[in-house]
Amino acid sequence: MAEALDLQAVTQIQQKVWSTGDFAKIGNRAQIVGEHLCETVDLLSIERVLDVACGSGNAAIAAARRFADVVGVDYVPELLAHGRERAAAEGLEVEFVDGDAQALPFDDGSFDVVLSTFGAMFAPDQEKTASELMRVCRPGGRIGMANWTPEGLIGGGLFAVIAKHAPPPPGINPPSLWGTEERLRELFGNGISELRIEPQTVNFRARSPEHWLEYFRAHFGPMMMAFARVGEDGAPALEHDLLEVMRTHNRAGEVALVAPAEYIEVVATRA
Repeated sequence: MAEALDLQAVTQIQQKVWSTGDFAKIGNRAQIVGEHLCETVDLLSIERVLDVACGSGNAAIAAARRFADVVGVDYVPELLAHGRERAAAEGLEVEFVDGDAQALPFDDGSFDVVLSTFGAMFAPDQEKTASELMRVCRPGGRIGMANWTPEGLIGGGLFAVIAKHAPPPPGINPPSLWGTEERLRELFGNGISELRIEPQTVNFRARSPEHWLEYFRAHFGPMMMAFARVGEDGAPALEHDLLEVMRTHNRAGEVALVAPAEYIEVVATRA
């Protein structure tokens, strides 16, 4: 019982973190990931699709562009509102619903395809989240995910630095475990009949590492909260380590920032 209460408290903290800043300005820059994932799961226009922890709707928008029947669910109202604006601007029909990836407000087997791009992986109760993804997916349906890897720029760089300077609560599994085959097989177990994994990269682009940091500090909730936690005394060290990560991964030299971020595309067939 104590563990469940702790996880609920962590969920509430995370909800506050993702509500801080304007994540849509960050997430929308990775729209290509949602587009590619919809192609990888071979989405059909007759299918009913759920985008879990949808943020401002990258995968939901991509699925709606393919004429699917789409629902997006997230627990940050501001991001849902932004998703509705995006869909309306394109004349797309997407239903955006308030809800938690760990307790999805849908009946069993409600969807043919369940998607999540860098979303469900951040829920603190990984086992419950995986169970919910499988529960709402019909037998024979597909669960498609884009998850940061532990070794890549985001999992092994950005979030590792943030965790070093502003540690998460003890006992919480790193989200980047979702970026490993071993953990995916543990989480999905016998609930799936097939698991396909493909390594992918998405590029973070900015005018310079310093420009990237300035932009993320202004809009990215986890980074904003990390700087708030370390305070003025700890800010220079956090800034130094974040810039060092981006400089290490930058393949554009001195002229700009192009930093490839590794993730995996996952397609799990529901048993």
